[in-house]
Amino acid sequence: MRKPEPRILLIDDDDSLRRVMEYNLQKEGYIVTAVVSGEEGLTRFREASFDLVITDITMPGMSGMEVLQQVKAASPGTEVIVITAYGTIESAVEAMKTGAADYVTKPFNRDEFRIIVERTLRLRDLEKENRQLRAELRDKYRFEGIIGTSPQITRVLETAGRVAKSDATVLITGESGTGKELLARGIHYNSSRSEGPFVTINCAAIPENLLESELFGHVRGAFTGAVKDKAGKFELAHGGTLFLDEVGELKVEHQAKVLRALQEKEIDRVGGGAPVSVDVRLIAATNRDLSLAMESGEFRNDLYYRLSVITLDMPPLRIRREDIPLLAEHFIAKHGGNKRVVAEREFLSALARYTWPGNVRELENTIERALILRQGETLSIADLPERLTHKGETIAGLSLELPDEGISLEELEKTLLVMALDRHEGNQTKAAKFLGLTRPTLIYRMEKYGIQK
Repeated sequence: MRKPEPRILLIDDDDSLRRVMEYNLQKEGYIVTAVVSGEEGLTRFREASFDLVITDITMPGMSGMEVLQQVKAASPGTEVIVITAYGTIESAVEAMKTGAADYVTKPFNRDEFRIIVERTLRLRDLEKENRQLRAELRDKYRFEGIIGTSPQITRVLETAGRVAKSDATVLITGESGTGKELLARGIHYNSSRSEGPFVTINCAAIPENLLESELFGHVRGAFTGAVKDKAGKFELAHGGTLFLDEVGELKVEHQAKVLRALQEKEIDRVGGGAPVSVDVRLIAATNRDLSLAMESGEFRNDLYYRLSVITLDMPPLRIRREDIPLLAEHFIAKHGGNKRVVAEREFLSALARYTWPGNVRELENTIERALILRQGETLSIADLPERLTHKGETIAGLSLELPDEGISLEELEKTLLVMALDRHEGNQTKAAKFLGLTRPTLIYRMEKYGIQK
């Protein structure tokens, strides 16, 4: 659909100049309403919607400054260009401070006037698009965007909603694929910093020798290849939120500098230079048990307590199985294109039986694969990979899938420990009894396999 032509309100008491400007604007395709006074201009402004107001500053009766003030008060999104003579440049500067988008000095030529009008309207459109994009991001990363009605995910979202209103640091824990970054984005876009940037860095994905530069930036000549100054993630996130994913992979020397940035609200670029002040809210995430990392000396106690002012644990998919059908429908709609695709009951039942070691990310990938391979408008169990449909061998009432290439007994034991703990919501006494173990034995094996408490 063709975009409507911009509507311009032109106010000037100089009949000759007003007619010339009106003619030139109409020739460029604009819809122009031209009036001779500020009073009449405001009357027209209240009666109709305008994209741009162009007003002379010096006029009998109501001045252009008064027009500017009343237009911006009534409609802050409407841009105003003021027209001034050389002798009243000071008035033009004052008008800019009041909210005018630009000014034109008399006498001016047609091209100069056209460029100023085009630029002002283009910048207005860009700002409008940015506002719409920010609104879309807030909608996309609202907590409602995290699908699920189970008690486990509901508790997390309720706490996150309260946390978002503060500037407190947040530590999000949970297995890979549970949606830790999505939760972090939700906190940011529901906070007072939502207009600021949301900057992410995966601490495990950056080589150790480059991580300090990525976090804190560097100055020209700091090392081979540093041909110019570079801002780090802390600087880029100024006024917004920095998300440190896989924070448990930070080396101790980097941990000390992150702690200093949080406490002093300033960072030092690699290679020297004056400290740079930063205003950043930090959200960190990890799939490691940082309490065990602290005991082994791999993670600083003071940084842990600074990060974990609020801790949110994203539950694995296997302990919120009631959410699987909702998630499946969401991903079918997301990846199904414009066609209506329906999942058969056996398809959904197979999804619900599976343990999902890769969590929500694995479920989404599985749905996308099934949609690509499907025949017709339904998703059947035949569209699922064998790992979801193979029932395995039953041993003592337990269904196990034994692969041809063999199985790790340690991995099997670790999986059983995790499943028992999940089943009893982390209660170690009940999980130990369920597995026929003593509680100290269970704790020993949890530590052996690095299972979070």
